[in-house]
Amino acid sequence: MSEWTGGYVAEIAYTHGYYAELNPLRIKLAFLNAGYVFPEAGTACELGFGQGVSTNVHAAASLTRWYGTDFNPSQAGFAQDLAAASGADVQLYDEAFDEFCTRPELPQFDFIALHGIWSWISDANRQVIVDFVRRKLKVGGAVYISYNTQPGWAAMVPLRNLLAEHAQLMAAPGDGIVPRIDASLAFAEKVLGSGALYGRANPSVVSRLKHLHGQNRQYLAHEYFNQDWMPMSFSNLRGWLQEAKLTFACSATYLDHVDAVNLSADQQQLLKELPDRMFRETVRDFMVNTYFRKDYWVRGARELSQLERIESLRRLRFVLTVPRHQVSFKVTGALGESSMNEDVYRPVLDFFADHQIHSFHDLEKFVAAAGIRFEALLQAVLVLTAKSALQPAQDDMVIAKTLPAATRLNRKLCETARHTDAVGAMVSPVVGGAINLGRVDKLFLLALASGASSPQESGRFVMRALAASGTRLLVGGKLPESTEAELDEAVRLGRAFTEVLLPLLKALRIEC
Repeated sequence: MSEWTGGYVAEIAYTHGYYAELNPLRIKLAFLNAGYVFPEAGTACELGFGQGVSTNVHAAASLTRWYGTDFNPSQAGFAQDLAAASGADVQLYDEAFDEFCTRPELPQFDFIALHGIWSWISDANRQVIVDFVRRKLKVGGAVYISYNTQPGWAAMVPLRNLLAEHAQLMAAPGDGIVPRIDASLAFAEKVLGSGALYGRANPSVVSRLKHLHGQNRQYLAHEYFNQDWMPMSFSNLRGWLQEAKLTFACSATYLDHVDAVNLSADQQQLLKELPDRMFRETVRDFMVNTYFRKDYWVRGARELSQLERIESLRRLRFVLTVPRHQVSFKVTGALGESSMNEDVYRPVLDFFADHQIHSFHDLEKFVAAAGIRFEALLQAVLVLTAKSALQPAQDDMVIAKTLPAATRLNRKLCETARHTDAVGAMVSPVVGGAINLGRVDKLFLLALASGASSPQESGRFVMRALAASGTRLLVGGKLPESTEAELDEAVRLGRAFTEVLLPLLKALRIEC
């Protein structure tokens, strides 16, 4: 493996995912729920941005100046194409961390994001990042970091090492990464199938190995087959980040803030009896068997009074980002599936059903007659946001200013959908981030932008676009028996798009 990769898989591109936790707007609700002052992100940086979808979305949909690097030049090239299309204020590089982090022109940052890199890089690179955060994060600034952690990965570590070692030592000369992955998975199955006592002692590993067979090979390459790979406990990560004067603020996963769906009453009581907040995080990881953490850390945590916290929460604005009828009254936490209290959640959803922006304070007034307490209402907002039904909304002035760049990037993403379904994101200046939209729906949006005025015209446009890339619409999960049958399906989908999805996209200012 060449030196410039630093031991990281480079022969297969990373996936084109969008990660909402990198949206600085989302920090506010999480910090306020935890009782801390949140930062306003005027400048932000993502280290290891992959294909750059998240960085570009957040640059186009906000007034934040974004910077970032990814060592892989093909990924950086794709990200730079998106940046050129939007014209947003974003500077993207294809440099290794030690090169990028010593650039003298970089500003001080309000927000630094590391999604999916900490567990897969060397200690030397971790030290570079910690030093960068120490020097470049403003006082009061936040860091988002996601990483594989213990104890959830404890049983899987030996199997991962076996997979990686087989891929390195046993592959035939010239084999690419995908054949090596397939061969390693097959070999591991043989080992466990031979009656290996490791498999008997760790039955969960057997089921996880079977699950790996069906997963995207791009994901598996970057998750399991890097040279460096280390699931790290919360306490160990804390030791690293203390060098940068960081304090743990809260989870970036909103559902983690809701103990009722994750912890039994006895577990909640046990955690309350622990005086050290950091140790509570370690113990909680054992209770829920955490294998992946998404956390916000802050340089200089400042606690809010209860009155300040409540007043700040009341000023937050939200919008419903899915059709009202699609929101179920079920939520799945560490304890399994739970039923949401419809007496609380139904009026909340009714209030936001118009897909307009409303403040938490206005929501309070709307449900006042139902006697819903403030903390119960806050919990409902956290759960609905965790389910991606609600999302925080930006100020009207910011929405207006970001609309042109967001629209230009959406046009690029819709045009990209003509030949691939790799990118699911579409930019909403309302939420300062993205919602996921399928390839066909992107093409319907592109059809409207190209002048289609009826479901029939839109359907033909979509059929032509798919045919140009060697794809056809499925009818009942199967290839259509005739062109007429495919057109009937395209028209049906076009009507559904116009009646159900298009009003939502207009409310979120998603245009192309």
